[in-house]
Amino acid sequence: MSDTESLTGATGLFEEPEDFRPPPPKPHFAAYQREYISEDSKSKQEKLDLRLVGSSPLWGHLLWNAGIYTAKHLDKHPELVQDKTVLELGAASALPSLISALIGAKKVISTDYPDADLLANIQYNVDHLVFNGEELSNDPAVLKSQLDERNLVVEGYIWGNEYTPLVDHIGGDSSKFDLVILSDLVFNHTEHHKLLKTTKDMMAKDGKALVVFSPHRPWLLENDLSFFETAKEYNLEPTKIEMVNWKPMFEEDDETIEIRSRVYAYYLTHK
Repeated sequence: MSDTESLTGATGLFEEPEDFRPPPPKPHFAAYQREYISEDSKSKQEKLDLRLVGSSPLWGHLLWNAGIYTAKHLDKHPELVQDKTVLELGAASALPSLISALIGAKKVISTDYPDADLLANIQYNVDHLVFNGEELSNDPAVLKSQLDERNLVVEGYIWGNEYTPLVDHIGGDSSKFDLVILSDLVFNHTEHHKLLKTTKDMMAKDGKALVVFSPHRPWLLENDLSFFETAKEYNLEPTKIEMVNWKPMFEEDDETIEIRSRVYAYYLTHK
């Protein structure tokens, strides 16, 4: 009997039963409360319900301290984004992008790795962003107008790749961004050069990059901080804003809790 014959009628022999593995975690929500809203903010909406993917090897399933800090910083300093073009790299739930739109950015491009689930989740948060309590219309034409008002675009992007998908949204090859947001990205030590090249190339001459991170792996803190030394190789000048201590993201050993509780914030500008 041939191998082919021996498997005749055995369709499904190697298929797993439906209950063999538990279903993947479902998306969940995290609430964010705005504390600082300027008088000229485009929207006074105070609470955002952010949908997070159920699980992600790209860490998009958590609302990170760095993202929260970044959002608060933008609300405290609306001049960073108001009527400005904004690029967020590695957006995850895209909280800083959403806050930028609420403040009144001219255009926000919210990017992350081109993973379908991750981008669909960001798009969900964009589509459900509510300006001042408005209800989204069931009329397709009106709904499109409401969504266009957000001036917020979701784009899959790999750091260091061609910039056309980014700059096309703000006017073409010669266009740059007034603010580039890097929230909790410097732990990707092998990607520092790609991140910095993208930041340098995409940041307007008088623009800034806002870099915020926590040392989730305290034994690699020096590797995290080396990002700012490497930035100088790209003629980017780092300026430390502050370092604050918040409750760490993960419950681990008490010996490292002080380091893991840190949230560092820096600006990068062209030299």
